[in-house]
Amino acid sequence: MVILEDTELDLEVDQIREYDKKYNMHSWSAQKELEPLVITKAQGIYFWDSDGKKYFDMSSQLVNVNVGHGNKKIIEAIKRQADKMSFMGPGYAVDVRAKLAARVIEKAPDNMSKVFFTLGGSDSNENAIKIAKMVTGRFKIFSRYRSYHGASFGAANLSGEPRRYTCEPGIPGFVKFFDPYIYREKIRFKSEREASEFYLSKLREQLIYEGTDSVAAIVVESITGSNGVIIPPEGYLQGIRKLCDEFGIIMVCDEVMAGWGRTGEWFACDNWDVKPDIITFAKGITCGYVPLGGVIVSEKIAKFFDDNVLMCGLTYNAHPLACAAGCATIDVYEEEKLVENSKKMGVILGQKLEEVKKKHSSVGDVRYIGLFSAVELVKDKETREALVPYGKDPDGIMPKIVGMLKKAGFSTYSHESCLMIAPPLIIKEEELEEAMDIFDKVMYSIDEFVEKLKNKRPFCGRIGHSKIN
Repeated sequence: MVILEDTELDLEVDQIREYDKKYNMHSWSAQKELEPLVITKAQGIYFWDSDGKKYFDMSSQLVNVNVGHGNKKIIEAIKRQADKMSFMGPGYAVDVRAKLAARVIEKAPDNMSKVFFTLGGSDSNENAIKIAKMVTGRFKIFSRYRSYHGASFGAANLSGEPRRYTCEPGIPGFVKFFDPYIYREKIRFKSEREASEFYLSKLREQLIYEGTDSVAAIVVESITGSNGVIIPPEGYLQGIRKLCDEFGIIMVCDEVMAGWGRTGEWFACDNWDVKPDIITFAKGITCGYVPLGGVIVSEKIAKFFDDNVLMCGLTYNAHPLACAAGCATIDVYEEEKLVENSKKMGVILGQKLEEVKKKHSSVGDVRYIGLFSAVELVKDKETREALVPYGKDPDGIMPKIVGMLKKAGFSTYSHESCLMIAPPLIIKEEELEEAMDIFDKVMYSIDEFVEKLKNKRPFCGRIGHSKIN
């Protein structure tokens, strides 16, 4: 991989802090107490703060920087396109638009035919919903409780987790069903197949209760992302495919986070040889270098719009700079064999996570596929009591744990009681070993932290917190 040279900052560090505090609003946060790190450099799987401290980027930022930071091939492609044509409206044919569309379809399951480009994951899912409703003439959309599909109004209603609450009362027709979250299920299944049969039978029952003739789409993250990397049990996605076929429902797989090599396949649904009707994507198509997302549709859906108007549109649909970045990104995936590396490094990551689970009292479960994984923290391994209640963390327990890791140079994020571990797909074995050694060592402090928390005693460990309210 070729990386960029160091560059000077346009502002002094203190001025960056001042301007950020005064003028910038940060997502999903109360603003008053925020003190974000000032980041001055990023290369490969690392980034550096204003004090020169180096961090392993073990979440690929927001599980999007798959090719790592500072890839010169992608940046040069953006520059060339800017010199050639920086923008052209979506109603015109442009070379990079045509090329990227063809390459996306080439990587998608073989039933896919066309792609509608968007700016990111939220509007990919917004447009997928609209397409499903237009094609079927139905209005109900099924999605799961432990899902996140975006923050715009429609995508937030599609989401099941607590970030949807601020958009309620919501849009009529959105129906939630339960995830195949085996670890948290009170029933102890004999096999994954048995679990799948249970969840699918409940879903079928719910579809019938809601009226199958009114259901336009079932939308699932092929693998649940931020809500804990919940991997579908054997037969589950295939079962949803069968239900959709039985009742004439559109199957939509949200691959915004899990797509583009993250799981060791181009798309996560490929792991089970499932062919949805629609795939939504973003993140890994350009890896954050330029915003881009998209909606891939099957040949059947594409033909519907031969004679019916596609009532979808964005000013920046298939932006030339983003398409140039997308083409270059796919080149990097292929040339550096990153999908293959994701699968190979994923085996090592899985071994490391299983070791962590055995060694540490606060680790209830680990889930992993490719370089996509989560560590679920618990108060008690036997009872499986979650470290923080669902949708609530008033004492900031998880941010404190993330802070412990970050202090040691291991950067990631958390959601609910889970820590994400999803490094860039370029990571080498020795880098992965070093990063996971850091994680393992910090987990001893986290175990101590959780034990003090259980006993409601002050924690006086190495992270500097003297009291948990």
